[in-house]
Amino acid sequence: MSFDPDEVQSALRKAWSLATASQWTASNPAAGQCNVTALLLHELFGGDLLKTPLPAGEHFYNRMGSRRYDFTASQFDQPIAYKDLPASRADAELGATSDVLAELRAAFQEHRAK
Repeated sequence: MSFDPDEVQSALRKAWSLATASQWTASNPAAGQCNVTALLLHELFGGDLLKTPLPAGEHFYNRMGSRRYDFTASQFDQPIAYKDLPASRADAELGATSDVLAELRAAFQEHRAK
């Protein structure tokens, strides 16, 4: 599966739901999706898992090659002062169950094919 950031962003926006994060709303679909999204992209495309501490907790995202990809940054009102700290899958899994990851994986694959 090749990594096309625009295609990935479009599929994620359609795949996110209350089943993938309890903070999800139609007006802020990226809310609460950082852990599960970072885990899915790491699983599908490799790269590095990164995190930045924020007042509400750790925020997770990915790096592919030398570029940072934060597909859930739109959930925040303010720009993020990224720290790009290395994160493990275990770190990110603290905020995303295997059931939630399976839900996002299935929805992402369905919407990516369209």
